[in-house]
Amino acid sequence: MALGALVMDYAGVLTDGPRLFELVRRVRAGGTPTALVTDADAVPESYAPAFDLVVLGSTLGVRKPDPDLYRQVAARLGVPVTDCVVVDDQLRNVRGARAAGAVVVHHEDEAVTIDELVALFELET
Repeated sequence: MALGALVMDYAGVLTDGPRLFELVRRVRAGGTPTALVTDADAVPESYAPAFDLVVLGSTLGVRKPDPDLYRQVAARLGVPVTDCVVVDDQLRNVRGARAAGAVVVHHEDEAVTIDELVALFELET
């Protein structure tokens, strides 16, 4: 399965520690587009450079968990939504991403999420 993009939530995922943020940088450095999608109105400015796309709140006219949000993000990244991995800590958002057709990772534990992403993107450990 060729995965074409990584879509990350901010609060509750990237706020869990620097290891997840570093993983995003590794995925992007490997040529995979990345997006930060959050219901927040702002994120620290230091996060933006690690992402090809940053979506705050309802800037696309829809919010999580609406499946159309994930379809729009995928389109802006230039990949089919079925090739996107969406990581979120909220089950309702995971369900919305899955309904759109994305591969999902329900984030509950930093180490487990990292292991899943390393496997999905075939990264060196």
